[in-house]
Amino acid sequence: MIQPADRISEVKEYYFSVKLKEIDKMRRSGIDVLNLGIGNPDNPPSSEVIEELTEQAAKDNNHGYQSYVGILELRESFSTWYKKYYDVTLDPSSEILPLIGSKEGIMHISMAFLNPGDGVLVPNPGYPTYSSVSKLVGADIISYDLKEDNGWLPDLDELEKHDLSKVKLMWINYPNMPTGANADEEFFKKVITFGKKHNILICNDNPYSFILNNEHRSIFQIEGAKDTALELNSLSKSHNMAGWRVGMVAASAEIINYILRVKSNMDSGMFKPLQLAAVKALGLDDDWYTEVNMEYMKRRILVWEIMDTLGAEYDKEQTGMFVWAKIPEKYESSRDLSDEVLNKAHVFITPGFIFGSNGEKYIRISLCSNKTMLKEALKRIKQLLI
Repeated sequence: MIQPADRISEVKEYYFSVKLKEIDKMRRSGIDVLNLGIGNPDNPPSSEVIEELTEQAAKDNNHGYQSYVGILELRESFSTWYKKYYDVTLDPSSEILPLIGSKEGIMHISMAFLNPGDGVLVPNPGYPTYSSVSKLVGADIISYDLKEDNGWLPDLDELEKHDLSKVKLMWINYPNMPTGANADEEFFKKVITFGKKHNILICNDNPYSFILNNEHRSIFQIEGAKDTALELNSLSKSHNMAGWRVGMVAASAEIINYILRVKSNMDSGMFKPLQLAAVKALGLDDDWYTEVNMEYMKRRILVWEIMDTLGAEYDKEQTGMFVWAKIPEKYESSRDLSDEVLNKAHVFITPGFIFGSNGEKYIRISLCSNKTMLKEALKRIKQLLI
């Protein structure tokens, strides 16, 4: 029998992949399950973006392989977008690399910079892909705590007490997923100083800065950040284009070139009509973001009511497309609460343990369900608790 590579033993199937199979099985048995777990925007992109894709896809000369670095128009649009909303200057010719979704960028970056045995700082709680990809490339994961009493920010002073000599890379993610916490300018200054001092590449994953968030921050707003940092961004959440797989990484020309060495051996460029549609999306005016956020604000009120019904505690200053809440003391774990709600009310809520041990006492509900579904979920959960 053919055996898989050893690296496969280090990772499991993505939690949501497993859970979706379970939910599908319940649905096939006749149970109507409401999924409030995944951050998958349910509304479409702007009609202008869809029209651009349709028009460009109809052209005979738009179907060939494309450049590994993306078309110039897309890189220039990302550059203009960063200048307009973040007041950050990026050279489109050398400091921006379009990606087929920013999730693939996590793999490209890890392959470009991490050797087996190198240390990588991963947040707890945090996006599970940071850990799984680190395992796949053979890096040593050094988990660092994010705690509610510290605003879900890393304690850099505490990290300084540890041996960081083998650490090559640090993942940060602000606005944060899953907690919805924001980071201010002072934190970004401190983490850039930390990266320079210890020769660590600081990787800021930044897809949520336009969702229910008035302050659009980039790590590159800090002077000298390009010396030790890179930033991922994406149109998945900000432009309702999750399935389109359009992202980017910004960094110094040297870092971009290292990532490109990996990327150019793993794909053959992004479909040109997709890139041109992304150009259209990046050029939308502020009304687009206002409309998206107005809908999420209405949904968030319903999610708050669901959390209140469950007896969960949450911070109304959270940003992003989720609500993160602390579970009542009567539950030993987030899994217990999630399973009870799924099995009795047929509503799936994400248990926080999947993001790390510091998420054990928390749950998360996505805002990517329409108000009708959220009202039905609320009704079922109220009936459950009667």
